[in-house]
Amino acid sequence: MKRNIFMTFSLAVALLIALPGFSQTVNKLSKKEKKKGWTLLFNGQNFDGWRQCNGTAMPANWVIEENAMKVLLGEGKNPGQGANGDILYPGKKFKNFELSIDWKASKAANSGIFYNVREVPGKPIYYAAPEVQVLDNVDASDNKIDSHLAGSLYDMLPADPKTVKPVGEWNTIVIKVNNGQVTHIQNGVKVVSYSLWTPEWDALVNNSKFKTFPGFTEGIAKEGYIGLQDHGYPVWFRNIKIREL
Repeated sequence: MKRNIFMTFSLAVALLIALPGFSQTVNKLSKKEKKKGWTLLFNGQNFDGWRQCNGTAMPANWVIEENAMKVLLGEGKNPGQGANGDILYPGKKFKNFELSIDWKASKAANSGIFYNVREVPGKPIYYAAPEVQVLDNVDASDNKIDSHLAGSLYDMLPADPKTVKPVGEWNTIVIKVNNGQVTHIQNGVKVVSYSLWTPEWDALVNNSKFKTFPGFTEGIAKEGYIGLQDHGYPVWFRNIKIREL
């Protein structure tokens, strides 16, 4: 009888460990990740190290929920209207790196992840930085253009929508930048690839809404901050970690 109980317990433990996410520790680095040089940019408990773009403190419409940073609808705003709540990790400018972020969208949500951010007084975060789109592909109002879907290089290159998990489920995006060569890997699938500061890049800019943005026509920065967007919808971010290359 004791042996049967032990075998049943062992089987239950094995099944639990096999479940997706059971063995994952949120906002923690494994020994293997530490050895490879990964660094956490968010501890899951507070906003240490983060602040408003062109500000000195965190905007009021960000909270900690589910061990994640969550952007809320700003006071007096309607969905789709940000409350000047775009945020940066200003501790360091990154040049060649691999950035991994988990994100989860609410119904109809829209947001973005930015890299090589050049902070320009009086200008929004997207003024001079590439954006990796975060979106509820099904119900968001901005889902009519393929390069506006989740994982895309916003308004330039589309990501495969089949790689995106539905509202309420966590997605993982990995952005790798190495000497201007950039890839987006969404939930384990490479969905976008491009080269910065090349004729190819110039063509992408010229065929996008950014063709009249001085921040793009002057040329995006060779290095910069990591940033997250407040677009007026609830969105969660966690497991924000980076590895310099």
